[in-house]
Amino acid sequence: MKKRVLVACEYSGRVRDAFTDNGCFAVSCDLLPTESTGYHYQGNVTDILNDGWDLMIAHPPCTHLAVSGARWFKDKQYEQQEALDFVRLLMDAPIKAWCIENPVSIISSKIRKPDQIIQPWQFGHGETKKTCLWLNNLNPLQHTSVVDGRDNNIHRMPPSADRWKKRSTTFQGIADAMGEQWAYILK
Repeated sequence: MKKRVLVACEYSGRVRDAFTDNGCFAVSCDLLPTESTGYHYQGNVTDILNDGWDLMIAHPPCTHLAVSGARWFKDKQYEQQEALDFVRLLMDAPIKAWCIENPVSIISSKIRKPDQIIQPWQFGHGETKKTCLWLNNLNPLQHTSVVDGRDNNIHRMPPSADRWKKRSTTFQGIADAMGEQWAYILK
């Protein structure tokens, strides 16, 4: 029987597909439709959180969590509390192994420090984008392809209607590393 992987708050399908490619039954879930073929639940992750998953990779929205928006924190106390409550809900889900992925954020000071901080350039992409991983019953990701170049294109991206989407998409090398390295715990 294939092990079941829930990829919460993912519309791109990259992480979902990486686990599918490694022999798992993986489902992405987001309020947005998926951008690729594959199993996808369009709706609230709380609808399917208790459906017997073996592993969850969650990408909770960082809008009210990321320290890059610290100058607005005083004006969004309620939204921050809601966002932190959502992260706690994901961490408390009845799923044995999980990873919560987010940029540097108040999760570190309000819930707990991350178990690992990774960069895209450690996984084959010459970009900088510090990404924190909070892990439960998972080993830290091993770097797969450290590359030269430390472009900062993500942070210098010009304003656009879909800028937030482009900035939040998981780099393929990181998605592949998750699928390759963490699918093993399910076999």
